[in-house]
Amino acid sequence: MTAESKQTPFDVAIVGFGPSGAVAAGLLGAQGIRTFVCDKLRDVYDKPRAIALDHEIIRLFQQMGVAKLIKPYTEPFTDSVYYGVDGQIIKRMSTVEPPFPLGHTPSIVFTQPPAERILREHAQSFPAVTVALGQTLTQVTQDKTLVTLALSGDDGTSSTVQARYLIACDGASSTVRGQVGMALEDLGFDEPWLVVDVLVNEQGLAKLPTTSVQYCNPERPCTYLICPGNHRRWEISINPGEDPKEVATPEGTWKLLAPWLTPQDATLWRQASYRFHALVAGEWRRGRVFVAGDAAHQQPPFLGQGMCQGVRDVANLCWKLGAVLRGEAGDALLDTYGTERKGHVTELTTRIKGIGRIICERDPVRARARDAQLLQDCGGVVKPTPRQDVQPALQNGLLAQSAHPARGTIFPQPWLMVGGEKKRMDDVLGSGWRLILAANAGIDAVQAARLSALPNLTVAKLGTPELSEVEGVLARWFERYGVLAAIVRPDHYVYGVAASEQVLTQQLTALRLH
Repeated sequence: MTAESKQTPFDVAIVGFGPSGAVAAGLLGAQGIRTFVCDKLRDVYDKPRAIALDHEIIRLFQQMGVAKLIKPYTEPFTDSVYYGVDGQIIKRMSTVEPPFPLGHTPSIVFTQPPAERILREHAQSFPAVTVALGQTLTQVTQDKTLVTLALSGDDGTSSTVQARYLIACDGASSTVRGQVGMALEDLGFDEPWLVVDVLVNEQGLAKLPTTSVQYCNPERPCTYLICPGNHRRWEISINPGEDPKEVATPEGTWKLLAPWLTPQDATLWRQASYRFHALVAGEWRRGRVFVAGDAAHQQPPFLGQGMCQGVRDVANLCWKLGAVLRGEAGDALLDTYGTERKGHVTELTTRIKGIGRIICERDPVRARARDAQLLQDCGGVVKPTPRQDVQPALQNGLLAQSAHPARGTIFPQPWLMVGGEKKRMDDVLGSGWRLILAANAGIDAVQAARLSALPNLTVAKLGTPELSEVEGVLARWFERYGVLAAIVRPDHYVYGVAASEQVLTQQLTALRLH
């Protein structure tokens, strides 16, 4: 570390340089915010942990300028087919049909180590970002103006860093969360599972399903996931009486994989036993300290939302930190971070637990009743359910005072035709505050912008040269919700919508960040 990092307070410090910490550092660095980030490891973990992302996260990577770099390490997520007790299909999770609402494939699988390295390199590319690796946090204290970190280096040195704010991205056993005294709330899920990553040869691939599968078998619920290339993952429940350490040995793992593969079909990449939890931080901010990622929540893996949730956390927090540090907003804006993210995480985790209950039913009688009920509900014809339908909207926080169903949802990103070239909307309009008007909105865009106290509000009207869409995604969105205008936040969530000039005027004049 430099002498400056010891003496001059940073604007933001980040503990943990995993995916959430790296994204946070990149988002802050792009705003020119003096940022310090540290991690006890010098390189990324070389095996996959997260394997799924969604279009909201890829849209953020697009905004950061890394989506194209990460794309070679991704593939579309296949459908997930749920098999009941007697081997019949009882449910199918899919993706929405094109045109895609956010301009990207809605669900993807990816290879984490190279993607994480790209996120780290992106963060380190900004002059405002200082990275210190091989540094273990030993103590964190704060007063009314600064947070102080005491660090111990793997080379035997010690140092102190100060910052105006701290983001704890230091994982499920967060040192920061423990020292600051921020407790986790139990949402009621605790089960032992074995997670197995396998590199499968051609002989083995020929034996395996062509979609991802949820085996809703009371004797041993398990999940099979198709990952990029020849990578396949199994998540296998550990039965009562089984030793988690024993099943995680190569011998124990191959016994559990026997219904699908033999050692001649594949190479074990990683096998580890876990307890899947459903936990959420009771408070997400204490003074100048914020928790994010696994430090703030843990959820069962049944929709592949673990890493997505952490990236959503820092995407929500970093634009707000930027606004406060630039003097565009008051400190109270930062309180909306915990309000919004805790509510969203809790609701999504509850929905994930509901899916988990379908998969994990252990009683054969109740499992057969589950199968019969699911088939009855769909009239005997199992139709695909888009994974995106499970995502909740924001309910509280920095949102307009209305109960409109579009409020708190993610605003679409259509493909636009600009100067004869197809471009995604965010690449044209940016990712700050935006006021988007429907083509038939009888609203004076210039006058509407003057009503707003927002800095650098971008105003665009559908059908004009700067907002001429290719596939009708945005036009259908306005029609579906019956509105003429949408106020969109920097994190692409809808602050509010209006069906008349009067309502829009009320929302714009009421929107204050101080």
